[in-house]
Amino acid sequence: MHGTTVHRGRVVLSQPSATRRLGGTRYDAGTWLSPWTAPGFDYSELIASWSARTPAASLVEVSVRGRAPDGTRSSWDVLARWAANDQHLKRTSLGSQDDDLASVNVDTWVARQDAGLRSWQLRVTLLRKSGTAAKPKLVSVGAMSSRLPSGTVTASAPGKARGVVLDVPRYSQMTHQGHSPQWGGGGQAWCSPTSTSMVLGHYGRLPRPAAYSWVGAGHTDPWVDHAARMTYDHSYRGTGNWPFNTAYAASLAGDAFVTRLTSMLQVERFILAGIPVVISVSFGRGELAGAPISATNGHLLVVVGFTASGDVVVNDPAAGTRAGVRRTYDRGQLENAWLPRSGGLAYVIRDAAHPLPSPSPGNW
Repeated sequence: MHGTTVHRGRVVLSQPSATRRLGGTRYDAGTWLSPWTAPGFDYSELIASWSARTPAASLVEVSVRGRAPDGTRSSWDVLARWAANDQHLKRTSLGSQDDDLASVNVDTWVARQDAGLRSWQLRVTLLRKSGTAAKPKLVSVGAMSSRLPSGTVTASAPGKARGVVLDVPRYSQMTHQGHSPQWGGGGQAWCSPTSTSMVLGHYGRLPRPAAYSWVGAGHTDPWVDHAARMTYDHSYRGTGNWPFNTAYAASLAGDAFVTRLTSMLQVERFILAGIPVVISVSFGRGELAGAPISATNGHLLVVVGFTASGDVVVNDPAAGTRAGVRRTYDRGQLENAWLPRSGGLAYVIRDAAHPLPSPSPGNW
């Protein structure tokens, strides 16, 4: 650590050890490094997640580097510059960066060679505007590294969560069509913040009304507009940056991260623990019966439970109204829209009253 200390389990900017200039503003900075971590296989992708407190004019910058199987070490790549509010910083991914072993694709660090990478290290830089006393804090940080599956999958056999459906509020992204064009314009663009908001609503952890008082009068579910603003990536120009959504959710619920799950059996464990799971899917025409959209290259929805026969009960924000959000999808069809398409990508969002399922198989 350089310029940071650990206080009550959080990394705090204490005595800045460097200065940086971003967008014409001078910042004092300190850094924290993770240990080198080897997942036990050669990974092709890595997604970092974090939770931080960024008072006043402060922010965190998250970077990663890796080692190849032959021991070659990559340069550092910046994954994100992030702050909880947007009054002093336009939170952003850094997009594609020239690198030797890997490159950044919005929220995902992708190995350049098929052989992949063997280990990784994270660096978090805490910054505050020079001349201020703000103390940004890193609450948690981690990464999920993976090698993606290919081909279709056989539907998993239903498990112990058959017949369990959580009470998760239903919000439609489509009711926001045309809202806040500076943050994506609602409608098709807001599946991620709408799904994130549904899970926050399940815990009673939506933002307070003062936070979304800027939203126009008469807007349905104005906390969704706020979530879109708080997750907007100004480089990507969208609200679908995965760790931006979990970082926002963590600031309200307490804990949130991006991971990849291996089947609906793992989702069942979360449902039994009272934790709805946001998943990323894509499908072609006719591949997901009963969906409110015919096809998509990328969409997020919330798994809220399972029928007695094991099919999947979801809150799908692509429905045109709240009343149509609750859907039931065939288990095999949904797993094939999820596992080989996004690698089983999921947001896990929880509060202190809902511990993670134990024991963990290693992906949470």
